[in-house]
Amino acid sequence: VQLQASGGGLVQAGGSLRLSCAASGRTFSSEPMAWFRRAPGKEREFVAAIDTWNGSTFYGDSVKGRFTISRDKTKNAWYLEMNSLKPEDTAVYYCATRNRRIVTSAIDRAGQYDYWGQGTQVTVSS
Repeated sequence: VQLQASGGGLVQAGGSLRLSCAASGRTFSSEPMAWFRRAPGKEREFVAAIDTWNGSTFYGDSVKGRFTISRDKTKNAWYLEMNSLKPEDTAVYYCATRNRRIVTSAIDRAGQYDYWGQGTQVTVSS
């Protein structure tokens, strides 16, 4: 299984970016799909996830109301629409998924995910 993240770049504060994560090697139908990020000098942080079993979405507190996660079942891919970007959103963004379903209480835990993309850099200038 391989995850390919793309869509990062340099954007001014207040701007938008759309990240994509394409999965290959197997089809994911009921497993969670997530995004995490790691800023320089900080720990990895949960950004967003979608539980494809029931369509529920979850967001980290710092991105609620600004970011939207979605998926395209036909393309075996998921996306992160990021609006109203702030300099503190600057980080490497990683997509992740796993082999099986997940309980809701664990969806924001990085250790619960089996597969990770290579990361895509997002830089927001002030």
